[in-house]
Amino acid sequence: MSDDTQQILKNIAQLFESQSFAVLSTQKNDQPYSSLVAFAVNPELNYFYFLTPNTTRKYENLKTNPKVSILVNNSQNSADDVYNAVSVTGTGVAETIDKSVEQTALDLFLRKHPHLKNFSKAPTTAFVRISMKRYFMVNRFQNVVEVKVKQ
Repeated sequence: MSDDTQQILKNIAQLFESQSFAVLSTQKNDQPYSSLVAFAVNPELNYFYFLTPNTTRKYENLKTNPKVSILVNNSQNSADDVYNAVSVTGTGVAETIDKSVEQTALDLFLRKHPHLKNFSKAPTTAFVRISMKRYFMVNRFQNVVEVKVKQ
């Protein structure tokens, strides 16, 4: 892995660590749908995790079409964002995973979001893992860099 790629992945990891929420985009019947989700990622950045009730539109959509994208950014809703904000779009494939089997992943998620512990235990709450395929990092308004994720 090149030094540039390592630095880009480090920047993405820092952004993900600093932010609690991501926009998740799903699709069903050629209709996109976006949702705000609390998230966590593993240190290698190849898995992205979130919880959702299994009765939601996003859950139904990802069960129908598991190809999803996420967006994480650090914008502050100010004019300076044009030059200072960083956004990362990631693409991957989502699947529901067993909370009891994937305890290490759930622990990782709950360290970032301890307030969701009770929600995570509900029988109607699904634990979703996205196997990330690639990231697109945008900074300085139009500087775009693509990184493929190692599985």
